[in-house]
Amino acid sequence: MAAAHTELPAVARRRVRLALRSAREETGRSQHEIAETLGWSLSKLQRIELGEVTISPTDLRAVLETYGVLDEERVASLAEDARVARRERYWTNPEYREHLPTGLLQLLQFELAATTIREYQTTLVPGHLQTSAVADATIGWFDKSLTEDERRVRRDVRLSRRRDVFQRDGAPDYLLLLDESVLWRSVGGLQVTADQYESLANEAARPNMHVRVLPMDAGVLMGSSGAFSVLDLSPDPDDAVLYRETYLRDELVQDPVEVGYHRNVFERFWSRSLDEDATRALILARVYDLRARVARAACGVDEKPHNG
Repeated sequence: MAAAHTELPAVARRRVRLALRSAREETGRSQHEIAETLGWSLSKLQRIELGEVTISPTDLRAVLETYGVLDEERVASLAEDARVARRERYWTNPEYREHLPTGLLQLLQFELAATTIREYQTTLVPGHLQTSAVADATIGWFDKSLTEDERRVRRDVRLSRRRDVFQRDGAPDYLLLLDESVLWRSVGGLQVTADQYESLANEAARPNMHVRVLPMDAGVLMGSSGAFSVLDLSPDPDDAVLYRETYLRDELVQDPVEVGYHRNVFERFWSRSLDEDATRALILARVYDLRARVARAACGVDEKPHNG
């Protein structure tokens, strides 16, 4: 997965589309006017500005000339981005292309370019922080809808994301917010769950990791319908993307309004969460409780039904 920022096709495509849209808006001309001038269909220009299709370096130069962008260094830089963007299907691991959804494929590239990642999880510890046993159990839940190859690739991706994104030199700042219910969900049995939370506590000690729990007694907090991640690509708050994943689909969203809304939701939830020390104490208390229950079970001591 590792690649230089400038060699990431999804990121290069984003730079091109944003630059073209900004340059057109500076001229004060509409998409319809520009399309007529270039002899293009309106839909072609719209799809390029939305990032739905790539643009050839030749077409790019024609558009930039129409917009009055004549600085050769700037034009050459964007032309190189256009060339990189058109390599996207060759850049990605063939097995990834075959077995992973499009949104996740895009996420894998944007994570490598991110400076800060904010992630909110409502159900499980994020895949890249899962132990192998929990990953197997989690992926196993989908055994009726995923082939063996799909399950294997998803396990591999979780390991490579941890190594190439979150543990590399220059890793992004990572703010992880867990709903407290995550800590009360047993996955793979008591011992496996205890190992998972101990591993999470250890990972949280990394200098770029900031883990907090949103407690159940924080009250009703409206604004989010599920898990999501906001990835900042530069200090500019508008230079960011949103990733949402559900059981039925996943998607990568680049609309600034949507991204900004979810960033605000995250910050509101973050402000109501336990601080990092209190979060670590809560996680370790959960580990202690689970290990105590494992020990009691090993001694044949019955216990009352327990959530988790």
